Amino acid sequence: MVCRLSGVAAIEFARRRIKPEGFKIGRPAHRKTVCYTFRNRLINNQKRSTNAMTTTLRILAAKPNVPTSTVWYLTDLGEARGKQELFTKQSPQRLKVLREHALIESAISSNRIEGVTVDQSRVKAVVLGKALLRDQDEQEIRGYRDALKLVHEQGAKLSISEKTILRLHRLSRANIGDAGKYKEKDSDIIERSPDGRVRVRFKTVTARKTPAAIHDLIEAWSDCLDERVVHPVIAIAAMNLDFLCIHPFRDGNGRVSRLLLLSQCYHLGYEVGRYVSLERVIEENKDRYYETLEQSSQGWHEGRHDPWPFVNYLLFILKHAYREFEERAGALTTARGAKTSMVLDAIERLPDTFRMVDLERASPNVTREMIRVVLNRLKKENKIYCEGYGAAALWRKGSKKH
Repeated sequence: MVCRLSGVAAIEFARRRIKPEGFKIGRPAHRKTVCYTFRNRLINNQKRSTNAMTTTLRILAAKPNVPTSTVWYLTDLGEARGKQELFTKQSPQRLKVLREHALIESAISSNRIEGVTVDQSRVKAVVLGKALLRDQDEQEIRGYRDALKLVHEQGAKLSISEKTILRLHRLSRANIGDAGKYKEKDSDIIERSPDGRVRVRFKTVTARKTPAAIHDLIEAWSDCLDERVVHPVIAIAAMNLDFLCIHPFRDGNGRVSRLLLLSQCYHLGYEVGRYVSLERVIEENKDRYYETLEQSSQGWHEGRHDPWPFVNYLLFILKHAYREFEERAGALTTARGAKTSMVLDAIERLPDTFRMVDLERASPNVTREMIRVVLNRLKKENKIYCEGYGAAALWRKGSKKH
């Protein structure tokens, strides 16, 4: 049996720890009026047109019951957000290392999830430099970098609007082809199995209805923040789910959804994405991402879906990122020490057996020379050992057995 709390109870439960900027937690005197306003708008939208889309945000507003597991995530995130200022007051030079590393990881991971890759030796030149680009993949990775810079630099000043969504798509697709334009043809999400079988995993909103669906989604997001019926962090995840189900673009929907996630976090004062790549954490948990997305999208068109698997997944991603940020920021002593920490963290995430190329891929902002220094130190401490020579050499965790 799953214990659920009402929306008001969930907010009250986490009230002391979760206070997003511009969002006052509590029980306002006009609470009932607010709830009825939002719910009446939901009913009116349904009456106005049988084709009107019912967003997850409006469904949660009508039935604001929050699972206990979600409440615990909200509480943990509230505590993490309360401590983030302690870490962001550290030396600017030390934090710069984390920011650069997160920028590279985000640009690479978010594109790699969609099958867009770049040669490891070109990573820094493409993401941080101004080198001439060789192909479309490199163009899209640099384009995503430009979109990230826009989100990071403007923070909460960047409005959550249709204009912003189209702008993020145009940048992340590097102004190529239909970048910045909604899909012109209906497109479903197709799954291809290794044996060649194909199935439609999800039927997305039709091209004709897409502009209206995005408009309604943004309106629901604005209503949620203004009327305080749904907890704002839950609203982020719910909007992300709806955006992916609408699937407004021919290509690049996943990338834009992750940019929106980052931007919305800034709006609520959760700045962990500046120092730890949310995209990389999502990539590391990619199987769970697709699993929960499929679970929560079943029955979406009819408004009978269960959003909580995907909502909890995104809250887990944020919690994991904050834990990693605290570990990295707490261990910083110098910029060089920050890079050592990144290599050690990457080794911990890798399997028990790995190659140099795997470690370079996991710590793209660290030079090969620095990686070798860390590996040699761990080797002397009998924490890892090497088998073979050159690029084909295998590194294994643990002490070598004689």
